[in-house]
Amino acid sequence: MSVTAVPGFEAAGVASGVKPDQTPDLALVATADRRPVAAAGVFTTNQACAAPVQISREHLADGHAAAVILNSGNANAATGEPGRDHARRMCRTTAAALGCQPTDVLVCSTGLIGIPLPIASVEAAIPAAAEALAAGDAAGRRAAEAMLTTDTVTKLATAPAGAGTVVGGMAKGAAMLAPAMATMLAVLTTDAPATPSALHAVLRGAVDASFNTLIVDACTSTNDTVLLLARATDDRPPIDGPSPAFDALSAAVTEVCTTLTAAMAADAEGATKLARIVVRGAPTTDAARRAARAVASSQLVQCSLYGSDPYWGRVLSELGASGVDLDPERVDIAYNGITVCRDGVAATHDEAALRDAVHGRHIQIACDLHAGVAEAEVLCTDLTHAYIDENTGTS
Repeated sequence: MSVTAVPGFEAAGVASGVKPDQTPDLALVATADRRPVAAAGVFTTNQACAAPVQISREHLADGHAAAVILNSGNANAATGEPGRDHARRMCRTTAAALGCQPTDVLVCSTGLIGIPLPIASVEAAIPAAAEALAAGDAAGRRAAEAMLTTDTVTKLATAPAGAGTVVGGMAKGAAMLAPAMATMLAVLTTDAPATPSALHAVLRGAVDASFNTLIVDACTSTNDTVLLLARATDDRPPIDGPSPAFDALSAAVTEVCTTLTAAMAADAEGATKLARIVVRGAPTTDAARRAARAVASSQLVQCSLYGSDPYWGRVLSELGASGVDLDPERVDIAYNGITVCRDGVAATHDEAALRDAVHGRHIQIACDLHAGVAEAEVLCTDLTHAYIDENTGTS
């Protein structure tokens, strides 16, 4: 189960007509008693952020929420003031159906940019979504299905959070994946007691360790949103800072986000390879991360992955262009443990073993800069004809 694995939360997924053929495209997650609970959000860094991002930020100002309404098939982005009005109308209609305040509703959208949202059909379907709210696995899966755009599978995760509590999550995302975050929406729930400030700290750390380590096409979306709602089921003191309970919740939220990140990587548009770019021996963690992201974002590296070509020269070139202070003649590079570059030049290796290694779906490219002790890891995929077809409207 996902968000509905947590006691006190319900979910639903229905069709609203945004997508053709009555495909589910409207998801709703809400507290069972419709009361607001502690909540936190992390949003896209894109300055051209979509209307629902703007409205959800406003509604999260008090650190509480009772529900999240999400539509797929239309991003409600680059739609100006009418788009903000539509996002607010989604919140008002949801609030009316649930009996809470509009400011207690958060809103998310995903899909095509620059096209007005068919708000009348969305509003008409919201009461049906509210009526369909239920606990249990089936309801959680229906909500997760209604979030999808070019995804081929639902993305669900749960993890224990200590003291009998749990974290559940659902996400969508298959392209425009680049730190920070991706063309993605994610909703997480928990019954661990926590203050809004503690939730934000937990979520920020989890996003940095998970969604912000994935690159598919180095594009940052207008709509990226990760939300976390916490509904305590007992009278335990709230988690409000560093403590064993904070650490347990942080670990659980990070585990859920990491699982969802891996699911998005596996379902990336057109991808045939999933690569882990590991940079070791960097002067700082930030430097290691920048170097790994430079390699993962390289279209040349992504193309070589697609061709099962261990062209380490492209990797070395991207490391050198990353802005990280390094000596190229000390760099080692290995594909799935087979060293192909040592001290910046070609290394003798078993070519047959290397061919076998790079023809598999999972590839690790490990780079040792020998310039320190810090390391970082970034996930990426290959660049394929299928990705291009998907994003030129020919598939």
